[in-house]
Amino acid sequence: MDIQRFITTRKALGFSQKELSEGICTQATLSRFENNGQIPTIKILIQLCNRLQLNLGDLFPNVGIQDSKVNKQLEQSEFYLVTSEYSDASKILDQIPQEELQNPAQKWHYLYLKGYLSALQNGPITESFFYLNQILSENPKEKSYIFVLLAYTGLGLAYANEDDKEKAEYFFDKAVSDVYHYPIETSSDIWRVLNILFYCGTFYASIKDYSVSDALLEHGVTICSDNHVTYYLARLMFQLAKNALAQNKEIEVVQEHIADARAFAKINRNLVELRELKVLQARLDKRKE
Repeated sequence: MDIQRFITTRKALGFSQKELSEGICTQATLSRFENNGQIPTIKILIQLCNRLQLNLGDLFPNVGIQDSKVNKQLEQSEFYLVTSEYSDASKILDQIPQEELQNPAQKWHYLYLKGYLSALQNGPITESFFYLNQILSENPKEKSYIFVLLAYTGLGLAYANEDDKEKAEYFFDKAVSDVYHYPIETSSDIWRVLNILFYCGTFYASIKDYSVSDALLEHGVTICSDNHVTYYLARLMFQLAKNALAQNKEIEVVQEHIADARAFAKINRNLVELRELKVLQARLDKRKE
């Protein structure tokens, strides 16, 4: 059983053990499951998985040992991507030989992460294009179509790094056009849709199209609220605060967004976000003077 996947998903969705177990079982029962592998009744396990939007099959993969290890590495790398720990995410990917990617979903997962991390760490655009274009060439369908939208977003990031706003907007727009219609069915879907909304919203703020940026970010906040997700809330609120400051909105509006972002960053121990919030708060304090 892949208990680590259960734990990683719980933390990524912002549930404490107490919050997840409420109304289902005791916190002690959940703790014994996570720490000692002591499985509760199947009814309890199903209820816990449902709250995390996991299938039982996600914890009992019917693949080989090596396949499970690769999935675990990919999920941990994506978790570090969500928390902006790009170096740690890259180190994990570097440990995965490509010949161990045994099915298309694993391959697309790996390629999306490699392309994103290159763009987010200001790597050469040719590197991001190399990884992400492989996804577009294979054009995944249906439940795997999210990787196409992620590839569009990653290419938008890469071109934005080159200050080629026209090409960047082309790819961000392609991602945004379909992301609203993508059905959210799993916890991974939530992270990835929020990922797209955040980076697209950040880009539109950079070109001063704040109406589009705010709409995308606020939609992300709604998804977080509806699905009890906290990890992306700090980043979404932080960008909304920067947008409000750039638009010279009332100081109270900016301060509220900063306070919300700081609260969620503290809950999730996002030290990167907390440092950046200090800088933004200093800018706001200067405006007050």
